[in-house]
Amino acid sequence: MAQQPNHPDAPKSKWPFLLLLTFYLVVVVFPFFWILVTSFKSSGEIFGDNAFGVVPENPTLEHYASVILDKGILRAVWNSLIVSFTTTVYIILVATFAAYAISRFEFKGKSVLLGLVLAVSMFPQMIVIGPIYNLFIDLGWANSYWIVLPYSSITLPMAVWILVTHFNQIPLALEESARMDGATPFQTLFRIVFPLAAPGVFTTAIIVFIIAWNEFVLTITINSQSEYHTVPVAISFLRTQFEILWGEVAAATVIVTIPTLLIVLFFQRQIVSGLTSGGVKE
Repeated sequence: MAQQPNHPDAPKSKWPFLLLLTFYLVVVVFPFFWILVTSFKSSGEIFGDNAFGVVPENPTLEHYASVILDKGILRAVWNSLIVSFTTTVYIILVATFAAYAISRFEFKGKSVLLGLVLAVSMFPQMIVIGPIYNLFIDLGWANSYWIVLPYSSITLPMAVWILVTHFNQIPLALEESARMDGATPFQTLFRIVFPLAAPGVFTTAIIVFIIAWNEFVLTITINSQSEYHTVPVAISFLRTQFEILWGEVAAATVIVTIPTLLIVLFFQRQIVSGLTSGGVKE
């Protein structure tokens, strides 16, 4: 069979795209690489002649030992795991049912409701943090794990919007067929709809977990006691009266990045599938 000639408009080389992609990856990855290198430098080397060196002259683990043994970073990691996991579970439960109702039921003000959900996600945290702080003080919930409740203001709107998109992509005919076969609404929901929406739900859960893991303003305002500090807050206190302990900050950053990095590496296929393919399985 004769070989088809190349289309005249087809790109002759992918090198420009690859060079641009390489440059972008270097720009994105370099800060993480620099933090990793800095965490192994001694305090004198961080501010000395080798401050801009990419290879530590005398690698040391003193900063890791300091943040683990003296600064209590593992306690902060444990707090973040509790807060992030709890937030993810209850946000996904609420967002899944809310998104399904918005997607499937027709009612007046449906578009207005979606607009309000989106508008809530746009509010700066500084607007709502004052009333939340006063409420928590009155209820005696400050300096506790109840901090997971106001996390919904920054995670629930995003979760609802993502899941509404996935439910909209599931054919309504599947549910109608299940009802004709005698399935109850709950059987249809849990045996037909939710399994098809699983990629979207899973992706949303990972995004919610990462957002809760990185949250800073709410926690530092409501949980002032170090016993309940999460990792972003704990890292912000790695300083003295006159200086920031950059070595400890770098070491703590490497430690607290590991959980989210592992999640993304292990579930990258599910994340991409959930964000691109929607909820329909062929």
